[in-house]
Amino acid sequence: MRRLAFNPAPGLAIALLAALGACVPQPIAPPATPTPVPVRPQPAPVAAPRGSDWRDWPLTPGTWTYRRDARGSLALFGMAGSDALVTLRCDLSGRQIFLSRAGSVLAPLTIRTTSTTRALAMRPTGGTPPYVATTLAPNDSLLDAMGFSRGRFVVEQPGSGTLVLPAWAEIERVTEDCRR
Repeated sequence: MRRLAFNPAPGLAIALLAALGACVPQPIAPPATPTPVPVRPQPAPVAAPRGSDWRDWPLTPGTWTYRRDARGSLALFGMAGSDALVTLRCDLSGRQIFLSRAGSVLAPLTIRTTSTTRALAMRPTGGTPPYVATTLAPNDSLLDAMGFSRGRFVVEQPGSGTLVLPAWAEIERVTEDCRR
């Protein structure tokens, strides 16, 4: 009896051709054109109504930052990457503290804390952007009232927006730097 020899070449060739055929890229359908969404005008944001008690008003967005330089130290309040809204600077050479607010309005600036309310005369500082400032002695009780007010204090000035600032440690750090 004769034995038949198995020749794998024809089966292997067919399998190889089938595998190569699977590697041919399939046509890709073009992406669907998105349907435009109608743009509806958004209403202008409305300030939240403020109650009669300023201690319940929302804080002004921003944060306090502390830094030192050759003249003394500074506490700056505002949004990261933009000019400060309020600055407290200890000038060591003159042993005085400058309280500055962004803007050019010269109306008195009123500071309202849980223990004190005081109006301060302002003067222009010069420079760009414009700021107005007042000078305080390092032992002025208003500085402690600002630093220890129950969570917040208010900076009001006619012709400028009202700021509700957090009473953070940076205020007292600058004050203490000038008292030494």
